[in-house]
Amino acid sequence: MPPCVPSLAWPTDPAQRDGARMMAHTLAQWRAQGPRPDLWVFAYASLVWRPEFEAAEQRPARVHGYHRCLQMWSRVNRGTPECPGLVFALMAGGSCTGLALRVPHEQVEHIMPLLWAREMPNPVYDPRWLTCQTDQGPVSALAFTLSRRSPSHTGTLSDERYREIFARSCGRYGTTLDYARKTFEGLLHHGIHDRALERLLRLAQEPSVPPAA
Repeated sequence: MPPCVPSLAWPTDPAQRDGARMMAHTLAQWRAQGPRPDLWVFAYASLVWRPEFEAAEQRPARVHGYHRCLQMWSRVNRGTPECPGLVFALMAGGSCTGLALRVPHEQVEHIMPLLWAREMPNPVYDPRWLTCQTDQGPVSALAFTLSRRSPSHTGTLSDERYREIFARSCGRYGTTLDYARKTFEGLLHHGIHDRALERLLRLAQEPSVPPAA
C-alpha cells in the first residue's frame, strides 16, 4: 500500500474520529514511557514483508498470550463485500513469533499517522502494548490486536471455506492467497516457520470436495 499523507484537519466521519482519538491516546501512552523514547512495533503479518517505514532495528520477537491467525474478514483490501477475503489478526491465546521493529523517537510523530492510516483506516483493531521477548531483552511494543467480539472476526472456518476463499477472494491489493503466501515467505525469510499457516496454504493446492448428493 503506498504511504498515505495524513490530513491536518480533524476528520468528520465518526469512525475516523474514533481512530484519530485512538491514535492520540496511543501517542500519549508512548510519550509517557519516558524522555524521548523510541517506538517499538510488533510485526506479525504484512508488516514483516511490507513495512510502512524503514526500521532502525529489527529483532525476532515472541509475544506470549496472543497468536497469529487468518481469521479477520477483508471486504476491501483482499476481498469484496460480495466475496470477502481474509487478513491476519493477532488474537488472545497461545504465542506468536514475529519481528520487533524500532522507530527512532525523532521519527515517531511523522511515522505514526502513516502507520495508523494503513492499519487503522477503520478502528477495527485494538492497539495494545505487548511485551516482546527478544535475544537482547524484552521490549514493550505497539501491536494491533483483534477481539473475538469484533464483527470482523470470522470465528472458526472449515477447510473447505478456506479453499473457497483462496480460490475466489480478491480485493484492491490482490488475493487473499497471495497475501497469505507472502506472509508465510516473509516469515521464513526471518527464520520463522508458521506451521499452521503452512497447513492452510496446502489447502489451496488440494481439490475441493463436492457436497454429497
